[in-house]
Amino acid sequence: MKQEEKALIAERLKSFCAQKGSQNKAAKSMGISSATLSKVLNNDWETLSDDMWRSIAAQTGHDGAAWQVVATRGYEKMTFILDNAKAESLAMAVTGFAGCGKTEAIKRYTADHPRTYHLCCSEYWNRKTFIQKLLRALGKDMAGSVSDQMDTIVEELQSVETPLIILDEADKLGDQVLYFFISLYNQLEGHCGLALCATDFLKKRIERGVRFNRKGYQEIYSRIGRKFVQLEVVNDEDIAAVCVANGVNDKADIAAVIRDSENDLRRVKRAVWKLTKGGRA
Repeated sequence: MKQEEKALIAERLKSFCAQKGSQNKAAKSMGISSATLSKVLNNDWETLSDDMWRSIAAQTGHDGAAWQVVATRGYEKMTFILDNAKAESLAMAVTGFAGCGKTEAIKRYTADHPRTYHLCCSEYWNRKTFIQKLLRALGKDMAGSVSDQMDTIVEELQSVETPLIILDEADKLGDQVLYFFISLYNQLEGHCGLALCATDFLKKRIERGVRFNRKGYQEIYSRIGRKFVQLEVVNDEDIAAVCVANGVNDKADIAAVIRDSENDLRRVKRAVWKLTKGGRA
C-alpha cells in the first residue's frame, strides 16, 4: 500500500476517533489495540501490515476508489429523518427499495455525526451477538451477563448528549433480537434516538404481526408512532447526477445507464465503473 493511501486512512481514522468520542472507544469498536491505533495516528507505520491498513480503512469508511456520493432525493430524506431522530430522541422506522441509497446515506451520516452508532444487521444474529455488536459500536467491553451488558449500554447512552442508534437492514433480525428495540426504547425514551431501516418487508412483517396480535409487535408499532417513512425511488435525475459526479458526462452514456439501472444505485455504480474503468458489468 502506498504512503499516500496510508496518510488518507490515518486522516480518516482521526475523524473516526472524534466520532466515537475517544481513541480508546475507537480502538475497541474496531477490535484493535490502542497501541496499534496510536501508531497509525503518530505516523509510526513501519510495523503495520497492509492487512491491518485495509481493515482500518474498511471500518472507518475510507474508500480508496474515491466514489463520489450524490445527495439524491432519498439521501436527503434519510439525512433529514436521522437529523430529527437524533435531535429529538425519536424512534423512527424507514423503508426503501434495495438500491435506493439507504445504507450509503446512513454511513455518511454516522461518519459526520458524533455519538451515532450504525449496526448493519444480519440473519445469523442472536441476542448475544446483537448486544456484543452494539457494545463494540459504543467502544465498551463485552464482559458480563446479558443483564450486565444491557446496563452498560444504557448507562453509556444516558451519559452522552443526543445519541442515535441506527439498525440498518432491521428486517433481517429475528423476533427475539427485535424485542431489544422495545427494551432500548423503554429505558432510553426521550434521551436516545432509534432508527429502524429496512426494505418494505419490515413494514409488512410488523403490520402482519400487529394484525395477528403476535407478541411484541403492537409495542414495536406503537413506539415508531405507527408509521413507516418511505424513501423515494431513485429517478432519472438522481442517476444522471451520480453519473456526472463520477466522470460520465456523455448524454448517450448517461441515457444508457438510466435505461439499464432498474432504479438501483448499485447497478448505476457498476455501469459507471464499466464506462470509466473499462471493466465488465
